[in-house]
Amino acid sequence: MSTNRLEELAALDRAHLVHPVSPWRQQEARGPLLLQGGRGAWLTDGQGRELLDGFAGLWCVNVGYGQDSVVEAAAAQMRQLPYATGYFGFASEPAIRLAAKLAQITPAALTRAYLTLGGSDAVDAAVRLIVQYWNARGQPHKKHFIALHKGYHGSSSTGAGLTALPVFHRGFDLPLPTQHHIASPNPYRHPAGPDPQALIAASVAELRAKVAELGAEHVAAFFCEPIQGSGGVIVPPVGWLKAMREATRELDILFVVDEVITGFGRTGPMFACQAEYVEPDLMTLAKGLTAGYVPMGALMLTEHVYATVADAAPAGTPIGHGATYSAHPVAAAAALEVLRLYEEGGILANAQRMAPLFAAGLESLRSHPLVGEARYRGLLGALELVSDKASKRGFDAALALPDKLFAAAWRNGVIFRCFGDAVLGFAPALTYTADEFDQLFMRLRRTLDDVLQLPEVRKALA
Repeated sequence: MSTNRLEELAALDRAHLVHPVSPWRQQEARGPLLLQGGRGAWLTDGQGRELLDGFAGLWCVNVGYGQDSVVEAAAAQMRQLPYATGYFGFASEPAIRLAAKLAQITPAALTRAYLTLGGSDAVDAAVRLIVQYWNARGQPHKKHFIALHKGYHGSSSTGAGLTALPVFHRGFDLPLPTQHHIASPNPYRHPAGPDPQALIAASVAELRAKVAELGAEHVAAFFCEPIQGSGGVIVPPVGWLKAMREATRELDILFVVDEVITGFGRTGPMFACQAEYVEPDLMTLAKGLTAGYVPMGALMLTEHVYATVADAAPAGTPIGHGATYSAHPVAAAAALEVLRLYEEGGILANAQRMAPLFAAGLESLRSHPLVGEARYRGLLGALELVSDKASKRGFDAALALPDKLFAAAWRNGVIFRCFGDAVLGFAPALTYTADEFDQLFMRLRRTLDDVLQLPEVRKALA
């Protein structure tokens, strides 16, 4: 791309484009990091330089860039029927087949699919339908929701309150009075320590205590991710998810599993909850559903939840939730092809074969002076950086370490997530090869070494 064109685009970006979850004035000052192409696990920037994407876009491009069959499926549907509303009883074949496919591959109890525009929309749909559910059950006081500290459930006006990351609350008057949080099940930093059973017991006890504090008659649901993504890829011990599922049953509250990040092979099985044979009451999906090629999400419901809402409505009265682009036929067609690639194209099988290489690469960096912790499951992982390994002390926010890490990574031709608390997140495409993992960890080590040489970083380690 010519210099003049790059400069023109940068000026237009600064003047008009609002970037999501960014410091607006700082973004204006630095301008965009323009991307213009992608193939497999590789991106090309505006100057034609190749970058290895270690984060699958935003946890989503699971099948890699440039899968022509996905493009062709979307294009064919666009030519045949580019839009079909789901209102007034209308439907399209791709939407019907996608709903049936999702019912087939998700946990058996989940039989109904409401197709959304993305993950935040799926969370909002879950909250609205949970309110309907308890009203239909004759328990209208069940309006309180519990989630996890460091959890992420979107950035909509409702979901951002369930999200428990400060930047999503500041200035937005969140969380709402009906939204509550319990401690993150983080083995590296939980007061219960790294012992799995102690941590699981502590989480269950805290959930029970929070329900008792609020009154069981007031609590509607508990939301959680099987692995906390945007909170820093926090991996609970095996058995945690199942224990929380059982606790919600005993407490008579709905259990909502947010698999927007962990779904579609990211952690090994098609869905993370399947590893522990957990069947939630509701499940939110997005990202890997279409591999990011077009926007789409889904909310899966058990037959019991669906029937309770459906049967309580007066005959012929609509359930008042929907959106113009729900069950969009082009997105559904793309999703069906992505699902075919996972299963028939060998992409899930490749991810399962490559997971040990990913784990070994992260483990190899534990000895680096900056690394306090490596954690992972499947092809989802993180490195937590610390200024003192013994005490697990982090870095002063004034050091702006994430910005320094991202800049060094960009220079070294690799992209990963740099969270604000100096956690590095990784979610490589499920199509990664062994050679690409070698490249990822070579470039990552070089990035850590470069940052380690900065005088202000060395001083922070002293």
